[in-house]
Amino acid sequence: MAAYSESQDVFKALADPGRRRLLDSLNARNGQTLRELCAEMDMARQSVSKHLAVLEAANLVSTVWRGREKLHYLNPAPINDISERWIHRYDQRRVDALADLKQALETPTMQKQALETPTMQKPSFVYTTYIQTTPERLWQALTEPAFTERYWNLVFETDWQPGSNMTWIQRGVRGADPDQVVLESDPYRRLSYSWHTFTPELARAVGVSEELFATAATEPRSKITFDLEPTGDAVKLTVVHDGFEPGSVVAELVSGGWPQVIARMKTLLETGETFEIRRPIARPDAELVGR
Repeated sequence: MAAYSESQDVFKALADPGRRRLLDSLNARNGQTLRELCAEMDMARQSVSKHLAVLEAANLVSTVWRGREKLHYLNPAPINDISERWIHRYDQRRVDALADLKQALETPTMQKQALETPTMQKPSFVYTTYIQTTPERLWQALTEPAFTERYWNLVFETDWQPGSNMTWIQRGVRGADPDQVVLESDPYRRLSYSWHTFTPELARAVGVSEELFATAATEPRSKITFDLEPTGDAVKLTVVHDGFEPGSVVAELVSGGWPQVIARMKTLLETGETFEIRRPIARPDAELVGR
């Protein structure tokens, strides 16, 4: 019944055209302040705030504080859950074909909008979901090979102490680098580490062009942060992947893979099983995150 209630909240939130416009605005340019959102909406600041509160309650919008600014992000988790339940089960191929056509037609416009958008230091990916588990169990899922190998096809070798090195083992490739380190480790609350090094060996293992990885390797190393917050019988998990430079190739690629990885982890923790993504990989999004 909980799943039905959550879906109902999402559908109710999406029923209002003003709230859909807010989501469209965040989809075009994520990480906006209330002031920036109000500038695009033909409504009072108080009305925008109320709409954002409804979207946050439905988990369709996540927020991150950067100094004194509260940044708003479109959270794909609830829509991804609905997609898994209603679309993947029935007519995925037809939906994929329409989605690919829509993306092909809209890409030039979207690229133009991105070029015209002022850049500032903001997280490039923010994702929030609720998992029916405990903080201790979720911490295990984020750190222990018995879990990560099942939903991520990835194993970490580290003692999870701040400053410790990390070795990434993915698709049989061992990736070690002095700059791959644990940044923060507060068990059951917060975990942060620097992202992996892009090597030709890993590119071949995951089926991505070595040229693309060579470009990715020239970018500043990004970081991933997981925040765990107990909420009733569940845990609120917020994932922030940031540290990207403007126009980052890595940021564009990993943003498509994270929803899949998190959805697989959530399913594993709640059901003991996981699932395969049935959509053929046209782009290496999920492989850069690890599938």
